[in-house]
Amino acid sequence: MKTHLDAARLAAWLLGLCMLLAMTNGRADQQIEITKQDRCPVCGMFVYKYPKWVAQIYFKGGSAYFYDGAKDMFKHIFNTEKYTPGKTVEKMTEILVTDYYEVELIDAKSAFYVIGSDVLGPMGHELLPFKDQEAAKEFLEDHKGKSIMRYQEVTPAIIESLDRRG
Repeated sequence: MKTHLDAARLAAWLLGLCMLLAMTNGRADQQIEITKQDRCPVCGMFVYKYPKWVAQIYFKGGSAYFYDGAKDMFKHIFNTEKYTPGKTVEKMTEILVTDYYEVELIDAKSAFYVIGSDVLGPMGHELLPFKDQEAAKEFLEDHKGKSIMRYQEVTPAIIESLDRRG
């Protein structure tokens, strides 16, 4: 009798855990749904042409913006009012970038970014996102990168320096 009760509790606990994981999983595991009309709000480029470079920001209320690279995504974060009047950084609910090797969406705040490499994005020199530090180190060595940064270390001055590199 006790075995049935324990099995029922275990099943209920597992069901609850699955529901919790499904609710907290976010959009990172979902397919990118970008239409041919979606343009980067920073540079105006059509994002669908560059699926391996896509970055996304979601705001409270469900509006979403797509970027043709992490660099323009950071420009939007640093100057949100300019690119999306009436919205603020505090209203951003999810920020995603595409892992350069895996070509899958990952949380931008936990990514490792390589700068100064010989790989150019759609808008020139870019921050190349990776979900783990080992992949970022491998890329840095293979593509003459200068450094690996975390989300919190990226500043407007760093973004400007990428644009100045030509």
